[in-house]
Amino acid sequence: MKRTMELITQATRSMDRIAGWILMLAVFLIVVNILSRQLFRSSILGTYEYVGYLTAAVIALSVAYCAVQNAHIAVGFIVERFPVKMQSMIDIFTRFISLVFFGLVAWHMARYAWVTALSGELSPTTRLPFYPFIYLTALGLLALCAVILAQLLATLKKVMGK
Repeated sequence: MKRTMELITQATRSMDRIAGWILMLAVFLIVVNILSRQLFRSSILGTYEYVGYLTAAVIALSVAYCAVQNAHIAVGFIVERFPVKMQSMIDIFTRFISLVFFGLVAWHMARYAWVTALSGELSPTTRLPFYPFIYLTALGLLALCAVILAQLLATLKKVMGK
């Protein structure tokens, strides 16, 4: 189990690093667009679309590593007052619900990407296809599911006393 979590952590950390580079690319694109607008009175066509796609990629690639680090927002001030056994049961329940929810969302995102690819739908300004970014989002959610599943199994193992 420990080795599996290490592999998941390495994979999600790599995805997070890629997200960091993509974020830098988005910032660079914005700065270049502002400078070209000020200096040359011309902007880069489709900057708004590109930054939107890049931002979606950043979120999709970084959400799983956020879960590995437990860096997401959690409201635990009430649950912390419960007995440890009750806290574990609540943790198991919420992780299970999260796993089912994000699993379904990942599945539907992948299906939506497939349909979008088949339809040939393109963005209005840059004529860039949508589906790679939708697949990327599904991949990020699938990685999130792997993290949640590993955490769920670790909690179950702890509760069972193994």
